[in-house]
Amino acid sequence: MSPKNKDMKWDKLDNTALLFPVIANESMSSVYRISVTLTEEIQPVMLQQALDHVLGLFDIFHARMRRGMFWYYFETNTRPAPRVREETSYPCLYIPPYQNNNYLFRVTYYRKRINLEVFHVLTDGMGAITFFRELIYKYLRLTHPNLTEKLGDGLCSDTSLNKEDSYIKNYTGKKLSKKYKTERALELDGEFLPSGALSVTHGYMNIDEVKCAAKKRGVSVNTYLVGIYTYSIYKEVLHGGIFKKPISICVPVNLRPFYNSITIKNFFAMIEAVFRTEKENYTLEEILQIVDASLKSQLTKENMDSLIAYNVSNEMNRMHRIVPLIFKRMAMKFVYRSTALSNTSTVTNLGEMQIREDYKPYIERFHIVLSMTKGQNMKSAVSTYDGEMVYTISTKLSDISIQRRFFRTLTEDGVSVTIETNGEGYDI
Repeated sequence: MSPKNKDMKWDKLDNTALLFPVIANESMSSVYRISVTLTEEIQPVMLQQALDHVLGLFDIFHARMRRGMFWYYFETNTRPAPRVREETSYPCLYIPPYQNNNYLFRVTYYRKRINLEVFHVLTDGMGAITFFRELIYKYLRLTHPNLTEKLGDGLCSDTSLNKEDSYIKNYTGKKLSKKYKTERALELDGEFLPSGALSVTHGYMNIDEVKCAAKKRGVSVNTYLVGIYTYSIYKEVLHGGIFKKPISICVPVNLRPFYNSITIKNFFAMIEAVFRTEKENYTLEEILQIVDASLKSQLTKENMDSLIAYNVSNEMNRMHRIVPLIFKRMAMKFVYRSTALSNTSTVTNLGEMQIREDYKPYIERFHIVLSMTKGQNMKSAVSTYDGEMVYTISTKLSDISIQRRFFRTLTEDGVSVTIETNGEGYDI
């Protein structure tokens, strides 16, 4: 459907999205990247055609953001799709809301790779994957017409276009005592890369080897990766010593399985793996057990209910709702500044990329890259596809000792790792 023929619609931002327009700027973009590497060089004309087609089917991407009296809101974007461009800059740069044809995402390519970069106000990683997967499928059908003959040219039957605010839907109406923590955590600091630069390191691993190593340690794969990341920070920054501030790793949780949701809007919550040093020279095994206990204590339906209730109750408060946006912005910035330093870093795991068998011969792998936020100068993201796990560490710090320690520890634990980097921060 052509953009100019779409009816003008408006939509509210979901509960989590309300924060992102307030905090996003050139230095803190709130943009993440999902990439796919294909087996063939990208044909940009075909990629543009695929985007033009798929964009018309996804209302949440086919939107611009407007500022109202009391809240930001979305409105149908009547401009043409953003132009597909060859990648020439660093990942996850800020997307100005009044450029890029007013769209809040961008699509770029480089050789065999297609990149989708999304302003978090639109959706989380799971929602973006739904859109990206259909973009990839359409592109492959255009470049390989035999796929269209075999599969047709519609959306996959399991692709959801649902855009409910699942936070509001699952709000119990009762404000619980859950509050954001404000205790400051260890902050990774040091010499910074030039402004706008981002160091990106990909570690490629066999998922079965990772599962085997995690099983030997008696923890889940996610806990295993978060634990080794925590251990690497402990060894390289604290050097095995004692520090009054904890290492706190933020772990986003996809809430859809907890609440039977199929929304493609944001629907996630944050839990933290908290490690406090009470002695010197913790072993990897000890840190893994501490991280495991910390995550398990929070990964419950009751805790998710509490997080939703606390967040939504503030939005639903009648007094808060009638406060003009200019004052809401000041209040939200204050709350964000007071809580943002409570985490050292983030590890997000989007799990196995589900791809239809007919398209798999044309797809090699996926990557995820996160941008930095206040107090978090290094982050990690994990994706798995066709037996391969890719662990990506992005940072604006020039020091790479944590990355080296992390992948070296995995290797010592029996996991074979192949490293790829964009060269920033590396002496190559």
